Amino acid sequence: MDFELNEEQQAFADMARAFAENELAPHAAEWDEKAYFPVDVLRKAGELGFCGLYTAEEHGGMGLSRLDSHIIFEQLSMGCTSTTAYLTIHNMVTWMVASFGSAGAREAYADDLISGVKLGSYCLTEANAGSDAASLKTTARREGDYYVVNGSKCFISGAGSTDVLVVMARTGGAGAAGISALVIDANSDGVSYGRKEDKLGWNSQPTRTITFDDVKVPVANLLASEGEGFKLAMKGLDGGRINIATCSLGTAQQALNDARNYMLERRQFGKRLADFQALQFKLADMATELVAARQLVRLAASKLDQGHVDASTYCAMAKRFATDAGYRVCDEALQLHGGNGYIKEYPLERYLRDSRVHRILEGTNEVMRLIISRRLLAENAADLL
Repeated sequence: MDFELNEEQQAFADMARAFAENELAPHAAEWDEKAYFPVDVLRKAGELGFCGLYTAEEHGGMGLSRLDSHIIFEQLSMGCTSTTAYLTIHNMVTWMVASFGSAGAREAYADDLISGVKLGSYCLTEANAGSDAASLKTTARREGDYYVVNGSKCFISGAGSTDVLVVMARTGGAGAAGISALVIDANSDGVSYGRKEDKLGWNSQPTRTITFDDVKVPVANLLASEGEGFKLAMKGLDGGRINIATCSLGTAQQALNDARNYMLERRQFGKRLADFQALQFKLADMATELVAARQLVRLAASKLDQGHVDASTYCAMAKRFATDAGYRVCDEALQLHGGNGYIKEYPLERYLRDSRVHRILEGTNEVMRLIISRRLLAENAADLL
């Protein structure tokens, strides 16, 4: 095992860091305050290839591994957690359309998604189908050369401001086997959007409910085959868990950096905060947890790249550990800033708000524990242990 970045990976990291410092960090507080979705900056990210990182080169993407993509996303999230998190969702949409779409669907959508000319939303969650995603109720009824889609989705990132929707809908019977995936033009007749949710964090991306009322979708917009939608959704979520864990890492790293700098500058009782051993130990624990989380995320990304039989379990472990650890680091960094950490002049409270949702989405951390424990209690658990 080699824990060092190779020359190419370091170049990716440097490029992403420069973009974060120049295009994301200077505006993140304003985007958060005004709940502004920076479409123009997302399109600049597309010009650098950041909208199709792990989409195959044969389909026009960069064809990077999940590990290499993680390295880029970590640097970007140090600039703006919320915008980078949306970018990871867009990458999932791009990958699904390019990898599993028909030739017609790829021709219609893939190039524009990869370039960032069009932006995508991933539509799985429903009001009564969150953790229990296989119970979703949205239907897609086949009528000749079209599917007619009815139902609604909630908590959809980018909804109302994106161009392409990847929607999980029921084409068959109950359970996971009856679910299919469709690509839908976001401006299709019968698609409507609810109010923009007023959220704790992630304010640089809109979140809305989407309703589908007899929306006609060409059969050519089916991804893979009928009944394979849930499998595609879970494949997407394995990578999504790596991505959201990575957003926690980048945010926590920036929080740690800020806390370190503050401790070196701030003086109390005639000494720098950095001279108090109790605070030194706190910083040491934060750094240690962050390094441990990063290595677990990179291990999981490597397992996913290898197609390892237990990749899903490692992704669940990484998501659970890194999002919990990342939130704790942000919380401790805010504490080290004292009252200054609680006011918006400093970014610590935004780091905390933006990272909180990572423990909920892409499968709650309770569901991650369920995935891990089921694998550990299986007959061949020794293979994992």
